[in-house]
Amino acid sequence: MSLFFYDNLNKNDKSAYILQRLLPIIGRGLILIITLVVISLLIKLININNLLKIEWIDQQVRGHGLNGLILFWLIGSGITAIGFPRQILSFLSGYAFGFLIGTVIALFISINGAIVTFQYARFVGRDFLTRRFPHYVQQIDNFLNQRTVMMTLILRLSPFTNNLATNIAAGISGVKSLPFFASSVLGYLPQTLIFALLGSGFQIDPQLRTLISILLFIISTLLGAGLWYRYRNELSEN
Repeated sequence: MSLFFYDNLNKNDKSAYILQRLLPIIGRGLILIITLVVISLLIKLININNLLKIEWIDQQVRGHGLNGLILFWLIGSGITAIGFPRQILSFLSGYAFGFLIGTVIALFISINGAIVTFQYARFVGRDFLTRRFPHYVQQIDNFLNQRTVMMTLILRLSPFTNNLATNIAAGISGVKSLPFFASSVLGYLPQTLIFALLGSGFQIDPQLRTLISILLFIISTLLGAGLWYRYRNELSEN
């Protein structure tokens, strides 16, 4: 249909038609290139390796009030958006702000990073990938759209799921953002609690604190596995 339509256009209309089709592709390509350049520059400037050290938290965040919180929030959101492990972020947040406040901060930072990645993938990649690989995009759509809350919880509760890949896949799919992020908060919570507790130095025996973290980890993993088996059973019954 599009070829028939194109063949019946005059020369000027053909040029305008080609330009109209190419501009969004070129624009998204330029955004992708600029983003990669900015990320590489930020990695060099920030020196992410230093963020893995407790010393950086002591020097820049802990005890620095609102300024420290804003710095941790901005950098945390940025690096989780490009794949920094949210478990480490939660540990550092617990160390910097204590168990309860650290859990809340890490949870919101993790969601911030997920939103950035999700929206970026949807804006830059969805149209292009849908045209090039419609079968694979449809598979992702079917996986996430049928039971958005359940499937998101399964992915978030699993300790083996790649957080960055999940956010990108969801952005490329047609899944609605609100149920995806709402269920992501619930799915993030157990591991955020675990690692914030480990980092906080909460005033209980260290061995007991570690035992509680291990138990929470096992429970969250079993919850994810239980939801997955329930989903599989529903599929087999249908």
